Amino acid sequence: MSVFDCSADVTKFHKDEITLSRDEQDEMRKRRDTGRRRLEIGLEEEGHPRPELTCSQGSYAMHTMVQDADCDYDIDDGIYFAEGDVVDDLGVPLTPQKAKERVCAALSRDKRFAKPAEVLSKCVRQVYNEGYHIDMPVYRIREEDDDEGRAQEIYELAGNGSWEASDARATTRWFKGEVADLNKAEDGRGDQMRRVVRLTKGFARSRGDWKELTTSGIVITKLVVDQFLPSEGRDDEALLETWKAIRDRLKKSTQVAHPVNASNLAEEGNAKVTFFRDKLDWALGDLAVLEEGCTRSEARQAWDSVFGTDYFENLPEPKEEDKRAFFIATSPKSDVRNDGNGRFG
Repeated sequence: MSVFDCSADVTKFHKDEITLSRDEQDEMRKRRDTGRRRLEIGLEEEGHPRPELTCSQGSYAMHTMVQDADCDYDIDDGIYFAEGDVVDDLGVPLTPQKAKERVCAALSRDKRFAKPAEVLSKCVRQVYNEGYHIDMPVYRIREEDDDEGRAQEIYELAGNGSWEASDARATTRWFKGEVADLNKAEDGRGDQMRRVVRLTKGFARSRGDWKELTTSGIVITKLVVDQFLPSEGRDDEALLETWKAIRDRLKKSTQVAHPVNASNLAEEGNAKVTFFRDKLDWALGDLAVLEEGCTRSEARQAWDSVFGTDYFENLPEPKEEDKRAFFIATSPKSDVRNDGNGRFG
């Protein structure tokens, strides 16, 4: 059976409640740039070299950030130092921990924060008074010859006890490449996939007590890319069918491969992926009404239930010409099912 058409509703919900507005995007950019300036000033005051480059990564770089009522935004900004600059006063290479501590100390020179910067396993985090935070993974850039004797740059992340071969920019390039390839195959298909990523991330964080329990944005992004099922002009249907495919895949295995590295994003039995899968299964149970000849009111109630909102039920009724496109009207006041034969006054 066809899926009840709530495409206009879901598109409006994505625009109003999920994706960042232009003003919000500009604000994120200002926050990122302010963090970079604060780091550079702190490093100079500490007598240490500036990074060779800084590069946005994660959802900010992929354009998949979603709104958060608590302003709990995570801005990832990679900090890349030349290998020769990641040394102590005697020229001895810094350990990953010491490299992160240097960045942390530079950020902490600014005393205007209620909470100082802190060193985490794979980044330095600065929490801002407004609620958002900036994560700064610290990298060093080494040069070595490849098998043919040509110089190449190797990027290593200051991890939990070791320098790990890694470059988050490759993950960003992977995602943008997937979007571009889909858009080449059919105009707008890649853009729809990006919207499905945002909507799925919005669902995964739709309740405050889910945030610490559910899986990460990059895991969700990888799952959507792997299982994406497009539907021309129907973001609601693309979202529903992609969710079904993800749920079915995760019932077989919760292991999720990294898109560019040899390691996995999540291993078999991962608790956060399992939590996400179970919530997705619950949501699909509520959304099953969309394929059962429901009314528009019932469809909107289902989407509200899934996203933990009352946004859909407060939308105005569609214009008469829109109703005629999807309904067989039997009376001006009827809420008519899209199976063509039910009527609820």
